Amino acid sequence: MSYPFLKGHGTENDFVVLPDPDGTVHGDLSAERVRALCDRRAGIGGDGVLRAVRRDDGWFMDYRNADGSVSEMCGNGIRVFARYLHEREGEAFPMRIQTRDGVKTLDGAGDELTADMGTPEVFEDTTVSVGGRSWTARHVSMGNPHAVVFVDNLAEAGPLLEEPEHDDGVFPEGVNVEFVVRRGEHHVAMRVHERGSGETRSCGTGACAVAVVAALADDAPRGTAYRVDVPGGTLHVVWTEDDRILMTGPALLVAEGVTDL
Repeated sequence: MSYPFLKGHGTENDFVVLPDPDGTVHGDLSAERVRALCDRRAGIGGDGVLRAVRRDDGWFMDYRNADGSVSEMCGNGIRVFARYLHEREGEAFPMRIQTRDGVKTLDGAGDELTADMGTPEVFEDTTVSVGGRSWTARHVSMGNPHAVVFVDNLAEAGPLLEEPEHDDGVFPEGVNVEFVVRRGEHHVAMRVHERGSGETRSCGTGACAVAVVAALADDAPRGTAYRVDVPGGTLHVVWTEDDRILMTGPALLVAEGVTDL
């Protein structure tokens, strides 16, 4: 069976977009198909798959990690998803998109889109380990779990090829781990290992979690904008007075075609 696809990215966090308006093309998307699509040598290549399904009350973003596992939310992915809906389905901004973490509102101008990522949940410190070294990490949920570690330099963790070790009791379904350094006032840079995908060029929900932890450490007033540099670009995050996280960054569609993977 041949079916259409698009390819897009947000700060080089890249995704395969599968139009599936009535849910009949892909049905219950199999992990095997997701892995084939995301394979960077034998497939299209991507950090995940975004399946676009129309429901009576709007569009649903069915997000899968590159290994085929299901994820609740993807910050860069939802901007790419909104770009697809705007440019290919004619949806106007602002738009509401359904996810496994509830409804998200997106607005945009030019290449940049802003996503209301909802209210963060901040938990106690935990520990993560890579290559025999351990660090204290702050546990933050942005609909999906994050462990945020501040380090002296981004090379400390070494290659993030394997998932960092963590307390399975704290993160029973795995965790995204962000290693962070300060670059200036309200300015940080990060690397990330995403569960189900490995080290990626960017993580939108991770940037949000990092901004939350930095703002708490700085005792920054609500409404303070944080710049978060990722290997693939820059995201801007604001924790608002009404306890919402607004994330702004680029989202681009770069290719489309037909595949039978």
